[in-house]
Amino acid sequence: MGQDEHYVDADLYEHEYKRRREDVNYYVAMAAGELAPGAEILDLCCGSGRVTRALLRAGFHVQGLDTSEPMLERARQGVSRLPKRFRDNADLESGDMKDFDFERRFPLIVCAFNSFEHLYSRADIESALACIKRHLEPEGVFAFDVQMPDLAWLQKDPDKKWARTKFKHPVTKQRLAYSTNHVYDPVRQIAFIRLYYEPLEDGPLKETAVVNLSQRKFYPAELAALLHYNGFAVNRHRGDFGGDYLDEFAESQVLLCRHARDSD
Repeated sequence: MGQDEHYVDADLYEHEYKRRREDVNYYVAMAAGELAPGAEILDLCCGSGRVTRALLRAGFHVQGLDTSEPMLERARQGVSRLPKRFRDNADLESGDMKDFDFERRFPLIVCAFNSFEHLYSRADIESALACIKRHLEPEGVFAFDVQMPDLAWLQKDPDKKWARTKFKHPVTKQRLAYSTNHVYDPVRQIAFIRLYYEPLEDGPLKETAVVNLSQRKFYPAELAALLHYNGFAVNRHRGDFGGDYLDEFAESQVLLCRHARDSD
């Protein structure tokens, strides 16, 4: 399905998204508004630790979970550079968001940066939501974000490349050119994305590398229904991380959910 390839080079991943801060700031502010100081948070698909590190700096205990060992190693490296009073509050483990068991509940579970889009089928979604519901405290919050489907983007010509950008690899320092395209399956609602890394000079990369990434696209009403029928009440469903109302101009859907009550 192409879920793992994008996460093999964790240093490159961290470099590519180091300027992405809106989501990090949102999750930290949301946690501070919902939780008592020092509360424990489950960070699903914690990746290289962008959100994890920020939550630790804010004084929370963080249990991280991710399937990618390279990303977990990068996250552990980042945590190890924090002051001791923060790094001692982190526990990062390998695991799948569709099947995990910590034998305890959390007041907040987050799943940031479109990670929910790696749930490709209804069975995947139901398995993940069942695990999340089982691990969420009775008054707890499940917060996550996914992209707002962009119909113009989804219909782009799959034989053309775009977004060509030149950069240096953060470790090898080799000059590379990045570009991308994709094929969209409208039945399964999955975008099969190809990321191209072309060498511009001699170095470790000898020829253009193609990295595959697959993302399930969720439409707002569909997502609300999936959450409802899996036992969640959606308390907030906004566009982007500034709290704007969700409309066709939003890039992201940002959701805050709780256990559904019988009256919901």
